[in-house]
Formats: sequence, C-alpha cells, structure tokens
Amino acid sequence: MLDIILDALVDSIKLLPFLFIVYVIMEFVEHKSNAKLENTIKKSGKYGPVLGGILGIVPQCGFSVMASNLYATGMITTGTLIAIFLSTSDEMLPIFLSNGIELSIIFKVLVSKAIIGIIFGFLIDFFIRRRKTQIKKNINAICNKEECHCDENIFLSSLKHTINIFMFILFINIFLNLIIYLVGKDSISNIFINNSFVGPIICSLVGLIPNCASSVIITQLFINGTITFGTMMSGLLCSSGMGVLMLFKVNKNKKDNITILLLTYLIGIFVGILLNFINYNI
Repeated sequence: MLDIILDALVDSIKLLPFLFIVYVIMEFVEHKSNAKLENTIKKSGKYGPVLGGILGIVPQCGFSVMASNLYATGMITTGTLIAIFLSTSDEMLPIFLSNGIELSIIFKVLVSKAIIGIIFGFLIDFFIRRRKTQIKKNINAICNKEECHCDENIFLSSLKHTINIFMFILFINIFLNLIIYLVGKDSISNIFINNSFVGPIICSLVGLIPNCASSVIITQLFINGTITFGTMMSGLLCSSGMGVLMLFKVNKNKKDNITILLLTYLIGIFVGILLNFINYNI
C-alpha cells in the first residue's frame, strides 16, 4: 500500500510545474478573450454551431457557463449550446500538456471534438426549433459564485487551479494503482478496452458530472492505457464542466434541460461506440 501511494505521489508531483505554467497561459487567454468570444457567439445566428464548435475548444473555465446563460436568454440555439458542450474539454488540455502528450495527438482530439460538435449542432438545430426566452443573468456573478476565479489575479487563479487539479490527479493515481493491484490490468481491460459498448456508456455518464474531476479521471484513464481512444472521446464529449449545472440554474424549463443533457449523453455514447467499432486510434 505504501508503494502504491509513493508511486502515485511521485508521478503527480512531476506534473506540478507543467500544470502551473499551462494554467497561467490559459488564464491569460481567458482574461483577454472572454468578452470578445461572448459577443461573437451572440452574433453567430444560424452559423452558431460552427462558431460554438470552434470556440468551445478554447481552454477557459467559464465558456460553457457563459453558453448556458446565453441559451437561457434565447441568444443562441439549442444546437449551438450542444456544440459548445461537445467541443469543451474542461481539464483535458492541461492534463495532456503536463503529461507531455504529443501536440499532434492533442490537435487531433481538439479538432475531432470541434467537428463532432458542429455536425451534431446543425443536426439538432434542423430538428429542434426553440422559442426565445427573456431570462437575464449576470455571467460574471454566476462564474464567481461557482468559484471559477474568473476575475482574480491570473497567477493566484492559476495556483488555485493547479492545487485543485493536483489533488484530483493524486487521488486518481492512488485509486487507479490500487484497483490495478487488487483487480489486475487484464480484468480492467476486459471491461473497458475489450468491450466496445460498456466503456462509452460508463465514461459518458462520468463526463456528465458537473465537476473538473470527471475530465481528469477520463483523461488519466486514457493516458494510463486503461481505456480506448473512443471511450475517452465519449467521456470528454460529455465533459462540459460547470455548463450543465449552470443550465439547470438559469434555464427554468427543466424538460428542455433534461433533453439537452440526454442528447449530449447519447451523442457521447454513439461516437464512442462508433470509434471503438471501427477500432479508430491516434
């Protein structure tokens, strides 16, 4: 047990400086571009899914929150919101970068999520027509209430993100090492890697959890070789961070919210199973 904890601690500590640097860069981008992105997505009109899918991959904590607020006010369509949810990856990017994953692989994942978001965004807008509502909320107030640290000092906010994610990674590494020790990697592989259906169903459900822990878990499982690329994609497509939680807070139409949640979940499962079936990898 001591060896399991020490191995997990060493592996996690190695990531600390890289995590902090990545978060400083991400915070800088977020502070500089947040207002511009909001205005751009507001004016997107029928091309909303395109902009949503592309802008969704920009690494910033508040974008899915902002999208939920814009949806509740009737400024963007259902397809645009889901395109943003599908393309947003929450904590995937910093985890990949801090683990030294090749940039070509990261690029493929981000582009794939954007394309998937755009395609399904247009399909959903084609079949679903939504009336505009008149709900007004302050995005920054919501973001601050949920402790996104959007308006704090860049370095302080980066440090908080780094510490939070480090603790998640440490816990996940200990947990995974313990499970592998007790159950065996072959048994785990039989569940997630050798079964094209079970992995996407479970990971998509985990991805819906409105917390950064979900994307951390899914990304770490892929890096450790525990799940396939398709299964990882199914989970990350559903990992919109606090976006889903904000949707239920600001949009009073609960049936509408459940439909969006269910569509996101089903799309994640479908894409994951399809990628596993064709044995697609990167």
